[in-house]
Amino acid sequence: MKVAQVQQSIREYAVSIGIDKIGFTSAAPFLELKNRLRRQQELGYQSGFEESDIEKRTEPSLLLDRAESIIAIAVAYPSKMQDSPKGKKGERRGIFCRASWGTDYHIVLREKLQLLETYIAKLVPDAKMRSMVDTGELADRAVAERAGLGWSAKNCSIITPEFGSYVYLGEMITNIPFQPDTPMEDQCGDCTLCMDACPTGALIQGGQLNAQRCIAFLTQSKKPIPEEFRAKIGNRVYGCDTCQTVCPKNKGMYNLHQEAFKPEGELAKPLLVPMLTLSNRQFKETYGHMSGSWRGKNPIQRNAILAIAHFKDEAAVPALIELLVTDPRPVIRGTIVWALGEIGCSTGIEAIKDAIQNEVDEEVLNEMQNVLDTK
Repeated sequence: MKVAQVQQSIREYAVSIGIDKIGFTSAAPFLELKNRLRRQQELGYQSGFEESDIEKRTEPSLLLDRAESIIAIAVAYPSKMQDSPKGKKGERRGIFCRASWGTDYHIVLREKLQLLETYIAKLVPDAKMRSMVDTGELADRAVAERAGLGWSAKNCSIITPEFGSYVYLGEMITNIPFQPDTPMEDQCGDCTLCMDACPTGALIQGGQLNAQRCIAFLTQSKKPIPEEFRAKIGNRVYGCDTCQTVCPKNKGMYNLHQEAFKPEGELAKPLLVPMLTLSNRQFKETYGHMSGSWRGKNPIQRNAILAIAHFKDEAAVPALIELLVTDPRPVIRGTIVWALGEIGCSTGIEAIKDAIQNEVDEEVLNEMQNVLDTK
C-alpha cells in the first residue's frame, strides 16, 4: 500500500475510534520553539512539570530512531455541564476545571493512540512508532500547530475551528514519511480578552505564560500558595478556565459528544467541607479516575480551604477549627489560619489565639501572627 493510501486509511480509522481531529507533520526539529523554551527557562516562567531537556522537547529524532513524521490528534472535551449542582449558603461548592471532567484524558487518549498504533502496524508491518500524551517529551501544542489542527493562541492553547480550545492533544512519532498537512493561520487578531481577564496576569504577552503566576499551576502546587494569589483562586479546587471561557472563538463550543468526558456534577462541583476530611483512600476512590487527582488530596484540600474563605462561609468554621487543632500538615494548618482571618468571625480568631500556644511550625506561626496583628 502506498504511503498516501496508508495516510488516508489512518484518517478514516481515527474518526471511527473517536478521534476528533488528526493531522500530520514532519519530524523536523522545532527550532523556533527551542528558542522560546530557552527564553522561558531564563525568565523562570516554567512550571517544573514539563520535560527539562529542551533538546528532547524539540528534536523528535532523539525520541525515535529514523523519525520521519509525527501524527497529531485532538479529542474534544465539554465546556458545559448539564444539570450542574448549585451551591448555597452552608453548602458551598468548589469546581474542577473542564479539563478534569470525566475520565482522565491521559487514559482515554493513550487508548486511542494504542488502537492507532495497532492499526498502523497492520498496514505497515515494519513501522516504528512512539506515542505520548501531555507528559511526554514533545510539546503537544507545537506539534498540533505544525500539523494543522489549529493555531497557537494568545491564551497558550491550540484553538481548533470545530471545537475551540477545548481539546486534548496527543501525538505519535513514526518512521513513515507521511505528507505534511498545512499549518493554520493565526486567527486571534488584535483580541486580548484572555490576557485582560487572567486573574493573576500570568499571560505576559500573546502566547507567553508565566506558569509561576498561573492559577492552573498554583492549584497543583503542593506548597503554600503565596498570599497575593490566595483570594484570586476563588472556588477553584483544581485548574482554571478563565482564559478559555472569555475567548470569542469558544462561544457555543459545548462539545458534549465524548461520553468519557461527561462530568458527574457532584464530582466536578464538589461540596467543599466534606472534602476536607477525606482520607487518601477515600480521595482516590472518589476522584482517582479524574485527571485533577494526579497530585493527590493535599493540594485539593488546601484549595478547598481557600474556596471556603472565598465564600466567607461561617458554617464551615467549626470544621476548619477542628483541622487546625488536629491536622498534622503545616500547609493545611497555615491555609486554615489565613481562611479564618478572611472569614473574620470571633470564634475563628479565638481558635487561632488558642492554637498558637501549641504550634511549632514557623510558617504556620507567621500566618497566625499576621492574622492576629490585623484583628
